Amino acid sequence: MVEEVVDRTVSPDMTLEQLIGLYRDVHGFMAGHLAEAVDVLASCLDADLRAISFTANIVATGVRGVIAQAIREGLFNLVVTTCGTVDHDVARGTGGRYLRGSFLLDDSELRDRGLHRLGNIVIPVDDYGPRVEKFTYKVLDELARDREWAIHEILWEMGRRIDDPHSILRAAYERRVPIIVPGFLDGAFGTALYTYLQTHRDLRVNVFRDEDVMADMFFRARKASALVVGGGISKHHTIWWAQFRDGLDCAVYVTTAVEYDGSLSGAHTREAISWGKIRKRARHVVVYADATLVLPIIVAGLLAAKRGRR
Repeated sequence: MVEEVVDRTVSPDMTLEQLIGLYRDVHGFMAGHLAEAVDVLASCLDADLRAISFTANIVATGVRGVIAQAIREGLFNLVVTTCGTVDHDVARGTGGRYLRGSFLLDDSELRDRGLHRLGNIVIPVDDYGPRVEKFTYKVLDELARDREWAIHEILWEMGRRIDDPHSILRAAYERRVPIIVPGFLDGAFGTALYTYLQTHRDLRVNVFRDEDVMADMFFRARKASALVVGGGISKHHTIWWAQFRDGLDCAVYVTTAVEYDGSLSGAHTREAISWGKIRKRARHVVVYADATLVLPIIVAGLLAAKRGRR
């Protein structure tokens, strides 16, 4: 701690590099952490395993396109997320309407009008569950019966049939990036899969093949990094498998959860070191922020670093 905080001014003509440099100079309170997050992940762009885990809520926002871009550009080669990601991506990728709303809308009135509210996003009921179920059934009808399917392979087949450049499933299909959904039953996609299998016993699904992918990628990686956005099962499943290779070499957590209640969602990277989920000498940082604010900056910074290195 020998460098001083630097007062900065802004310009409408600032470049991305200058903006990240501004955050680094401003330093307090999360500004420096955001700049460091870009540096940490950029230092591991050459890693064999570059994971991103995130919760589904941000897929209901326009950040969905940023995540799809990051996958398509090769920044990450493993996705770990929740079932809602599949739901939102399918709903939006097949024409479902996600509307700008407000946190202050009357939820009883929305219910009467057939509208769901997710924060300040409003979703017509018919554009969510029924749309996801219909699309899932259609894809499952077309799957071969002479083989066994992993969940990530079903998701690739869904992505293959989504004609939307901002689709996460589509980008993962194109780049053959596995999307691992450990809690796949916790959403419209999982429920549709469950109900479909009640009457189509000839379709064979083996969820443990997804764990084979996790095991293979983590055990074989000479160097591994992870951008962990939010908490819950997607965060834990990522760092859980990391411990079997003695931890991640680079890790960035983006969260709004606190650590003093002992929650996994609020746990810092330093706590993961005690579990062997992050290595002692790893580069790591926690960014307290709404992911929709900082994820576009982090991804843009990584793209700049990747193209500069190239």
